[in-house]
Amino acid sequence: MSRLCAAATIFMVRDVLKAVEHYRDVLGFRQKFVYGDPVFYGGVERDDVVIHLSANQTKRAPGGGAIYIFVTEVDALYAELKAKGAKTLNEPKSYPYGMRDFDVQDVDGNQISFGQESKATKA
Repeated sequence: MSRLCAAATIFMVRDVLKAVEHYRDVLGFRQKFVYGDPVFYGGVERDDVVIHLSANQTKRAPGGGAIYIFVTEVDALYAELKAKGAKTLNEPKSYPYGMRDFDVQDVDGNQISFGQESKATKA
């Protein structure tokens, strides 16, 4: 039987190298790889999360992607990213669905939500 092993979200971006730099310097990821001459595809990772970045010409426009990343210590992560100049869309908040989370946007407008389970009553 076949087994699913991992997945990588693919965000469309305008400039892969600029996006990699943002993920590295502002969001705390490290460059996993870049590909092409000129570069049109790359990957970044932080802990067990991998995000691929593509500047290929497709029907999908840059900035339309979103991912929800489960984390530990969501408030500490918010403080870290805010201090590095991340474009935060809101502060961490506990919601009735049982998560405490916040959202940021990358340089192209892709949305990254970070959350952890909270003590809030689940709906």
